[in-house]
Amino acid sequence: MEITPEHNERMAKMTFATVYPLYVKKVEKKGRTKEELHQVIEWLTGFDDKSIQELIDENVTFETFFNKAELNKNASLIKGVICGYRIEEIENLLTKQVRYLDKLVDELANGKRMEKILRTP
Repeated sequence: MEITPEHNERMAKMTFATVYPLYVKKVEKKGRTKEELHQVIEWLTGFDDKSIQELIDENVTFETFFNKAELNKNASLIKGVICGYRIEEIENLLTKQVRYLDKLVDELANGKRMEKILRTP
């Protein structure tokens, strides 16, 4: 699938607060916990529970969310296909970062072991 400038703009303007409850629902439906979700988010972004809640309360866009994040140095190890897009081929940095998060949430929901999700050697 080709990523258009319009797609990238939509990703940038989407709010974390809108997507977060969907992440929670997805992982809990598959028997995982909100705490595990927060562990995954913290690994990728450096945001702890308090920071996550503040970002939700502030209704930040994904653009602001990832501008404030300190991306994990191993984030580039996140590879594969998510939502029809191969992560390694995404050129727009923000879109790639959003897809990193989507992929981690997907792996969590699919029962992958935490050590694998967090790219622990």
